[in-house]
Amino acid sequence: MATDRHRTATPSGKTRFDDIYDQPDPRAYFRTLAPYEYEIPHHAQAVFRRTRELRSRMPGGEGPVTVLDVCCSYGINAALLNHDLTLTDLYAHYTSAATAALTPQELIECDKEFYATRRRPDATPMIGLDAAANATRYALDAGLLDEAYAEDLERHPPSSGLCHAVARVGLITVTGGIGYISHRTFEALLDCARKPVWVSAFALRTVPYRRIAATLAAHGLATVVDTSRTYPQRLFTSERERRDAVREVILAGEDPTGHESEGRYHTWLYESRPRTD
Repeated sequence: MATDRHRTATPSGKTRFDDIYDQPDPRAYFRTLAPYEYEIPHHAQAVFRRTRELRSRMPGGEGPVTVLDVCCSYGINAALLNHDLTLTDLYAHYTSAATAALTPQELIECDKEFYATRRRPDATPMIGLDAAANATRYALDAGLLDEAYAEDLERHPPSSGLCHAVARVGLITVTGGIGYISHRTFEALLDCARKPVWVSAFALRTVPYRRIAATLAAHGLATVVDTSRTYPQRLFTSERERRDAVREVILAGEDPTGHESEGRYHTWLYESRPRTD
């Protein structure tokens, strides 16, 4: 696939999709990413459900675990975590002719019912954080998030509202955000934490995680990564993007054979927990 000539790239060569991240609703997001088979939320669904269940069994885990999804976008991880839906279902819903004919407000009203009728009995409180105000507002209005904060912690300290919300969080999740956010965001969040917090983060193999892991360690969290398996993220947009990704993976000391060399970005899963857990 050829990269859209209007799109730019990050310094590492990764295509930027900035135009789809802050729309009034997720339709452009799913239409644009469908050809590239963006799939990391699918892999995260089972992981996050399992991690949430484990966190709820820990001492002091009274009541449902409150989850903070960082770089939450349109609440996709919340949709998959708390509802009987798959990522395939979401692609079908948001690229259908039926939803294409709706105004953004009509889609929100449709989605309120769409998600409410599929709500799981084990659903837990979800807080969303993303710099994209339109995306977080949609996720809140559609009922996917209980609270949403459109803030950029890379540039600004957290608001008092966000800090108060993080004090209730037991699990922080991230799928597509590492690289856009750094250790600075985690530093700010963990400074607000008042309960033992676990972190479950998927990060591209082209993006270093060491500085984030060091920040988490400074807050008492030990990080492990299972290098025996990877989780595919999406197809490359171009041969140039593939070459750049292969180069970055090699520079990181990893082998792209069978992974990036075959045409897709791949991620590691980093799990961080208090050393006592």
